[in-house]
Amino acid sequence: MVIDGVEVPDDGQTADHAGELLVRIAGGDQAAFAELYDMLSSRVFGLIRRVLVDPSQSEEVQQEVFLEIWQSASAFAPNKGQGRSWILTMAHRRAVDRVRASQSSSDRDARVGARDAYTQEESIAEQVELRIEGRRVVRALRTLPDAQREALTLAYFGGYSQSEIATLLGAPLGTIKTRMRDGLNRLRQEMGVTL
Repeated sequence: MVIDGVEVPDDGQTADHAGELLVRIAGGDQAAFAELYDMLSSRVFGLIRRVLVDPSQSEEVQQEVFLEIWQSASAFAPNKGQGRSWILTMAHRRAVDRVRASQSSSDRDARVGARDAYTQEESIAEQVELRIEGRRVVRALRTLPDAQREALTLAYFGGYSQSEIATLLGAPLGTIKTRMRDGLNRLRQEMGVTL
């Protein structure tokens, strides 16, 4: 018998027997489920194992298939096909879904890893650039007169407003504004920045 392109050997049982068991399982018959499991579990596992290769994943999918059989046996329509074919098709589809999910997860992990590596590399480059720029600013600040350097340092590194700086330094607000404006102009010239 061929199911979804996979050759499945005949187990000697009649297909009707599996279908009969599914009908009984749909009614909640646990003995029928145990008999069906004994009859088809090795076939289901073999089919899944051929698709997945990994024995532990194959066992997980086999459990999922039999759980689905127990929960959805009422969906089996005896007039539309054989019980064993219905079960083996379900097993094959579950195995293929697992392969696809695994591949999708692997692809996603690879994309995230590449993005993280790029982001980390980009972050390191930004940090280096900021440090270099910071050193340039510190060197340029050293060239300013003390009054301008002090006002700019308090504003940009201390976080003070111009009014607060005026109060701290005991200077008129207009004087502080002038010192900051002149200091910024000199910094721009020193650093070669044009606006």
